[in-house]
Amino acid sequence: MSAAPSAVAACSGKRHIPAPGFAEGNPGAVLQAASDALSAGRAPVLALVVETEGSTYASIGALALFGDGPHVGWISGGCLEPEIERVARVAGDAGRLEWLDIDTTDDDALFSGSAVGCRGRQVLALLPLAAMPQVADAIAAWRAGGQALAITLERTGRIACRLDGRAWSWTLPVGEAPQTTSSDWTLTLQRAPEALILGAGPETPTLIPMLRSLGWRVIVAERRARWRDAAAPHTDLLDLHPEAAVAAHPHADVALVMHHGFESDRDALAALAGSRIPFIGLLGPQRRRDDLFKLLRPAEREALSGRLRSPVGIPHCGRGPEAIALSIATQLQQWRGAR
Repeated sequence: MSAAPSAVAACSGKRHIPAPGFAEGNPGAVLQAASDALSAGRAPVLALVVETEGSTYASIGALALFGDGPHVGWISGGCLEPEIERVARVAGDAGRLEWLDIDTTDDDALFSGSAVGCRGRQVLALLPLAAMPQVADAIAAWRAGGQALAITLERTGRIACRLDGRAWSWTLPVGEAPQTTSSDWTLTLQRAPEALILGAGPETPTLIPMLRSLGWRVIVAERRARWRDAAAPHTDLLDLHPEAAVAAHPHADVALVMHHGFESDRDALAALAGSRIPFIGLLGPQRRRDDLFKLLRPAEREALSGRLRSPVGIPHCGRGPEAIALSIATQLQQWRGAR
């Protein structure tokens, strides 16, 4: 039986798994699919990696959706998914927390069974979301951005989530527990990184969906009708001057200046100089950056020093909008991983 949501009490002795500064991969797509499936009256099952050993495709905290709904996300390169799907169906049909211990560390696992070819072990929790009242609220709170979601799972069937002072908890029937010394796990689903794009252009129809598919939250500020129409199918738009857009999103992780317009780019750099956004990317060659800097005050140039990547993107990716978009996305992913 599922319990009504209640406050999450701090428990001593929990095994806390350190997490990176940003969510890995694209958990937002998994959780969006889960929310959509719940809204449609379906019974999706969330697979969550809680423990790993050796060489594994997915790391601790990785998510994937199975059960009565679409399959979104991956725990392996595809070889383990059929077994995960089978156990997920059991979890969803019974409304029961199921555990799955996948061990491919011995020699036999290299050639038999699923023939994964990796010497590793993963412990998965399979959560029947339809048996967890108000779980959609926890998902929506994380997807709103800006906050990490703490998830505690106990082998006894208790599940708890906490985010920015809000808390939810459930107690479910539980299947056979994994063979592990841990009695509970506390994982942190970090927030998605946020990119503020100041100015749309030929690159944005490729760049925006690429970043979103990699798990970024993307906001575009553009006032010119031509480029607003080009970006509109891919993201929500802000009809704001660069200064107002920066003020509206002061906690963005990355700002990209991409107007292809000299005056607009100058205004954007001036606004970003007063921000605390740690990564600022400027499109265009170094000569153009030098000309823009001549129009900035010394204090603004100093404030941008150390944060400005110009030209933004990694070199030698090729010419044209698609190649430029790829070079920028690659640089942002490298920066994300280093953070």
